[in-house]
Amino acid sequence: MAAKLSGSGGEGKYQEEQNAEINVTPFVDVMLVLLIIFMVAAPMAAVTVKVNLPPAVAPPSTNPPKPVYISLQNNGRIFIQDFPSDLATLGDDLRSNLGESRNPTKERIFIRADKDVLYGDFMGVMNMLQDNGFYSVALVGEEQ
Repeated sequence: MAAKLSGSGGEGKYQEEQNAEINVTPFVDVMLVLLIIFMVAAPMAAVTVKVNLPPAVAPPSTNPPKPVYISLQNNGRIFIQDFPSDLATLGDDLRSNLGESRNPTKERIFIRADKDVLYGDFMGVMNMLQDNGFYSVALVGEEQ
């Protein structure tokens, strides 16, 4: 903070007034120095060793499998995709929904839960998935 001293005042030889202006000159100086440093350092960070890379010949990938969603409603109902299920038969229903061609231990299961679902109900579903060998679980949230 700076103070301005003036000679004309009735309270003594000098009267102090506050100066509320911000001095941005040092800030601009620091920013310009940093800009110059980055402009000089950026070309040095680039890879300068030339390498002839072989072409990547990979077979075209197949479409990823349809994701499997488990939905939990706030009233305790459980759905796999659009089909109702319950906690006791969740593992069997999930395996039948996946089909024979997909490996259940490597499948990612997406869980959608209402924000008012009880934590105990949610953990019951998570434990049942783990007990049935489904270890790759992703939680789905709404973007804001």
